[in-house]
Amino acid sequence: MTSFAPDSIVLNRKLPLWYQVSQSLRASILGRSPQDPLRLPTEEDLARHYGVSVLTMRQALKELEDEGLISRHRRRGTFIEPDARRGAPVRLLGSVDAIVAQQSGMTSELLDHGRVPVPTALTEYFPDLTEVAVYHRLRGDETTGEPTNHAVNHIRPELAARIDPADLARRPMTKVLRDVVGAGISRITDTVEARLADPETARLLHVPLLSPILHYTGITYDADGRVLDVAVIHYRGDRFSFTVTLDAT
Repeated sequence: MTSFAPDSIVLNRKLPLWYQVSQSLRASILGRSPQDPLRLPTEEDLARHYGVSVLTMRQALKELEDEGLISRHRRRGTFIEPDARRGAPVRLLGSVDAIVAQQSGMTSELLDHGRVPVPTALTEYFPDLTEVAVYHRLRGDETTGEPTNHAVNHIRPELAARIDPADLARRPMTKVLRDVVGAGISRITDTVEARLADPETARLLHVPLLSPILHYTGITYDADGRVLDVAVIHYRGDRFSFTVTLDAT
């Protein structure tokens, strides 16, 4: 039986290895194509794939099992739950793969894209540019098709020139930038605040006017501190929650 092939990952030794592996595998599972196999490789094969010990791999798999994304059967193996959906809030410990995992597992409709003058509110992030590429996407629940969030990404034009819009149908923008375009992402700064839905957001997300939404801003930087992407996302307040865990070590 052919096994599901997870994405690769470059591990950060400053963060718990099991956590990074679980988030990378989680993103692969939520972003898989319907025709992908449901059976995972063995613990030993996964450990070799990620370059970690079997014990670390076992801890990562337990995290996903507790969330209901996989099930483990003695003598048969480990399988992706075919109806697995995002459940528990993503725990953010500073890993880019946590961001990718949070963004994965949704359908995505590209509403519009093109170049526009740098918005006044974003000039501090793109001081060397006069234009940015903008992508408007409506993302929804993969099972019901219900819209859950509206995302607007502001991308450096030289990076946007290497983006195939078709890649955004199933892959999060962060994953496209990192794994397809090859942008060297160093860090992402997230801000989440509560707001009320304006008329356009209410229309896109199918919620009443002035209902609660989560307003997310994500700033993606490269190793030189240059901003690659400014993402502004409006989430339905009844569909998302965020948990941030601070590591005291």
